[in-house]
Amino acid sequence: MTSPVQRAREARPVVRPLLLRWFDRSKRDLPWRKSNAPYGVWVSEVMLQQTQVERVVRYWTKFLERFPTVKSLAAAELKDVLGLWTGLGYYSRARNLHLASKELVLRFGGELPDSVDALLTLPGFGRYTAGAVASIAFELEAPLVDGNVARVLSRLLELDGVPGEKTREAALWAAAEVMVEGARPGDWNQALMELGATVCVPQNPLCLVCPVRTSCRALAAGRVDELPRPKKPPKRKRLEFAVAVARRGQEVLLARREEKGLFGGLWELPGVELAAGADGDAALQKFLGKKASIGPELTVVERTLTHRDLVLRLHAISLPKRLAKPPAGYLEWRWVPRAEIGALGMSSAMQGALAEAG
Repeated sequence: MTSPVQRAREARPVVRPLLLRWFDRSKRDLPWRKSNAPYGVWVSEVMLQQTQVERVVRYWTKFLERFPTVKSLAAAELKDVLGLWTGLGYYSRARNLHLASKELVLRFGGELPDSVDALLTLPGFGRYTAGAVASIAFELEAPLVDGNVARVLSRLLELDGVPGEKTREAALWAAAEVMVEGARPGDWNQALMELGATVCVPQNPLCLVCPVRTSCRALAAGRVDELPRPKKPPKRKRLEFAVAVARRGQEVLLARREEKGLFGGLWELPGVELAAGADGDAALQKFLGKKASIGPELTVVERTLTHRDLVLRLHAISLPKRLAKPPAGYLEWRWVPRAEIGALGMSSAMQGALAEAG
């Protein structure tokens, strides 16, 4: 049996021109494709991780309007960056984007370096992001593998294995490294991703209109529907919090989390995680201190995150007018007028909780 590298070498001279011509003719009109400026490419690639293209279009445009350069992003406060990120989810991406911008100013004069090795030293830059920026912005022959590329290469080269397995991942990256060699490496990588997003989709792929169908080993072998093999779903974790809803006229008490963890740096109704079967009233009393008056449970808000089931138990709370230092896990807390809440960085789950609280 031929190796993934051998299959890639055999396919490259036929597949590359076909797919690039298709990309020139069929690629979607996306704002970050109008210019290959490194900063815009980087922001788009970070936003596109785990997020649908249609949503990213709106956020990318607003983000670049607010922070048009690396230096402007580095000079911003994290809370303002997170505020603009609200609704995109996976907020560690925004924190790493902000951290990396500061390092770029300190180490590279506010410009992204044109080297994969240098890019990999920056916060938030893994192999995929470094490959995307290096190839699209700097036309370096740098491979990348994301979910779409993995699916296309698995079918095109008939590469077996379960997603996440080391041998399969190594085979995909080795094949991608061979296939990216040649003219227009940035367009080639984008063409692979575009094909996976629009034609070589997970279910019911459009093989009849695929520009490289005559070279697809999985199609020839009748294995398109079985490749790539399904990934074993991760075990879901249940997170349950007792959450304080404190009001003062038209103001709501909000707290900003420490800049780490699932919702790091975001504003929210202050709350404490509950162990299984724990009493929410007692947990909130201990969390907020003796001066807090714990009222009844108002409602329960449930949200499904990627790998977690989130349960928020909202309790009416009364606190002294003058706040003491914020409770453990928070950097600050303050009374916020309702009209100003929309400008704060806040998770979609907490936005839903606020709406439910009324």
